[in-house]
Amino acid sequence: MNALSKLLLGTALGLSLSACATGGNDAGEMEIRSGKIEQITPAQITSTHHTGLGAIVGGLGGLALGSLIGNGTGRDVAMAAGAIGGAFAGNAVQDNYDKPKPGEQVIVRLRSGVLVSITQPITNTLTPGEAVYVEGSGTDARVVPQF
Repeated sequence: MNALSKLLLGTALGLSLSACATGGNDAGEMEIRSGKIEQITPAQITSTHHTGLGAIVGGLGGLALGSLIGNGTGRDVAMAAGAIGGAFAGNAVQDNYDKPKPGEQVIVRLRSGVLVSITQPITNTLTPGEAVYVEGSGTDARVVPQF
């Protein structure tokens, strides 16, 4: 494996690992507020992923796999074909993953009187007037029923 192939493979692995590391929950404290649901309306949840990352990672992966085939001009052709094919495949996977998903916008009146709006995946368990907790804040906020 030549130096360029090693560099590209290392870059692909680094991008893959950093993309995986951005998801997930951190352990620790979470802010919890209580209130009652005022309104629930259908909504669409859009992706927050970086556009083009699938094509880049797929292209680098295809390039790395192509470098393992043959030698000389044959290897160069395999690397080019692998990069192009990987980029198309990675882009197709990301396009499918990035489609808006059905959700619900839940408006909660907190005990302090403040209204908050949270858009989250559909739960089918929440109803207007129900006492709920609002867990977390910002884009990580979720509405859950009080029991």
